[in-house]
Amino acid sequence: MDDNLIKQISLFAENKPGRLANIASKFKEESINIRAFTIAEAGDFGIIRMVVDNPDNAHRVLHNAGFTVSETDVLGIEMKDVPGQLATIADLLGKHNVNIDYAYAFVTRTEKAFLIVRVSDIEKAIKILNEGGINLLTMNDIQSI
Repeated sequence: MDDNLIKQISLFAENKPGRLANIASKFKEESINIRAFTIAEAGDFGIIRMVVDNPDNAHRVLHNAGFTVSETDVLGIEMKDVPGQLATIADLLGKHNVNIDYAYAFVTRTEKAFLIVRVSDIEKAIKILNEGGINLLTMNDIQSI
């Protein structure tokens, strides 16, 4: 099951001009590629969540730059880029009492969409999604997207 765990980097950052540019520049210097990210604003601060191709290096770079940073296990779900795919996944998890704490998604030019989710019970979610024929991503998949 560990193959299906994606490491997400989360950091607490001041909500001010140039902060994201600073983070992105540090990643550029270290050749860290951001695959997906979201920012949740909370007044003067925000939480940036991201999936990168090298999470251990990203964590080190951000920590050394003085950011409050953590790693969280999330799931990466591959979907067809058609209406109803999110409903299928959300319904499958909901019927088995697995809550989606938060999610963010991105689409590629290959008619695929990818959903990053944090769930209330990750091991149960992996089992349910696998049994439901849903393709889960690995860190190798993230690195090659």
